[in-house]
Amino acid sequence: MASASGSPVRVRFCPSPTGNPHVGLVRTALFNWAFARHNQGTMVFRIEDTDAARDSEESYNQLLDSLRWLGLDWDEGPEVGGPHAPYRQSQRMDIYRDVAEKLLTGGYAYHCYCTTEELDERRDAARAAGKPSGYDGHCRELSAEQKAAYEAEGRTAIVRFRMPDEPITFTDLVRGELTFTPDNVPDYGIVRANGAPLYTLVNPVDDALMEITHVLRGEDLLSSTPRQIALYKALIELGVAKGTPAFGHLPYVMGEGNKKLSKRDPQASLNIYRERGFLPEGLLNYLSLLGWSFSADQDVFSISDMIAKFDVADVNANPARFDLKKAESINGDHIRLLDVKAFTAACEPWLTAPHANWAPEDFDRAAWEAIAPHAQTRVTVLSDITANVDFLFLKEPVEDEASWAKAMKEGSDALLRTAREKLESADWSSPESLKEAVLAAGEAHGLKLGKAQAPVRVAVTGRTVGLPLFESLEILGKEKTLARIDAALAKLAA
Repeated sequence: MASASGSPVRVRFCPSPTGNPHVGLVRTALFNWAFARHNQGTMVFRIEDTDAARDSEESYNQLLDSLRWLGLDWDEGPEVGGPHAPYRQSQRMDIYRDVAEKLLTGGYAYHCYCTTEELDERRDAARAAGKPSGYDGHCRELSAEQKAAYEAEGRTAIVRFRMPDEPITFTDLVRGELTFTPDNVPDYGIVRANGAPLYTLVNPVDDALMEITHVLRGEDLLSSTPRQIALYKALIELGVAKGTPAFGHLPYVMGEGNKKLSKRDPQASLNIYRERGFLPEGLLNYLSLLGWSFSADQDVFSISDMIAKFDVADVNANPARFDLKKAESINGDHIRLLDVKAFTAACEPWLTAPHANWAPEDFDRAAWEAIAPHAQTRVTVLSDITANVDFLFLKEPVEDEASWAKAMKEGSDALLRTAREKLESADWSSPESLKEAVLAAGEAHGLKLGKAQAPVRVAVTGRTVGLPLFESLEILGKEKTLARIDAALAKLAA
């Protein structure tokens, strides 16, 4: 696919390095990346770091690390370079100063000397009169004498862009045709009084100079689009830009209470999903469903399948709700799609300190590799593995009092003694034999298998819920299993 002008597709992902990356940001990166890859286009990664008070090098490094972990590679940008370098706005200040001067000289922008107090007063008056409260154009046509008088007072000026006195209409790739009237899009600032350029200038200037053809971004930036379209027209007339990109505004991601998911929401942080052991493929699969769908009857798919099918025209304009349970479910499906060797390797970080609660010398790799295929069918995130297999490596099972109270009812001691007797004479090379032993113990006490195996499970693993019991007993071994049943009987007697 090419852009409307016929040039190859070029998209950009341009976060600010402030705080930890969040899932809404990742969803934006994913849609841009998938659109570029689907159309054999170019993905530009750009850092918007002009806010020295909020930007940090730590956050910058986290952004790069996060994209690498997710597998969202870029064709131009930090560490890669490209024909439009540098790709950090803090290194492009001379460019912005030059463009601002051209806009002033060409009459597309002007100096505004209004103080904050004057602006607030006029806004309040406009609201009281039921009129739009945006900037009223007070400094639009100042004479040289008026400017000199303001400067003599010691006032400093910001630079404002002069918006056209006519409606601006464009076709949003997600929302269709939109029109903004002049009274709703007043003149706006592009350079602070101290000379620092604002987002309203640097973002479209970089898009213009980097020849971006499609801007896919969050719905929260929709109100700035008519401003940028007007600025593009000026940049084209000045010879700075070659054309105006197509815009597509992605739907809000909603969190708890049907409120827009914000950086402050715990479930918004990408780091949480990495720490819990989400697979990149599982997380990206779920995030792609926040505003887009693969098909009506398929929620689980590979990233390569997404690339093959992704079209921004299929993005839904309605807000998308972040559902953690569904995210976990889809991630679990991706875990089960791994081959056992890949699953075994992926779990490694959760089998060592600080996640593991057993001594390193007690870890038995053969036991782990034997239990892994059974664990793979049960976990939804990789961090689940620690609690599921710790009974194999701890000298004693965990003490989960809630599980003990639930399983060790009256008569459990008699059941455990019978189970121990049956298990001692069972064939320990067969999980089926161990199952028959516990089943027989249950029948001797008038219990079905489900009731009979609960005390055995808690005695051996410490928990009422876990991996398939009889395969677990086989891997743990006869000696340790019987010793744990003996310990449980002693505890019951006490």
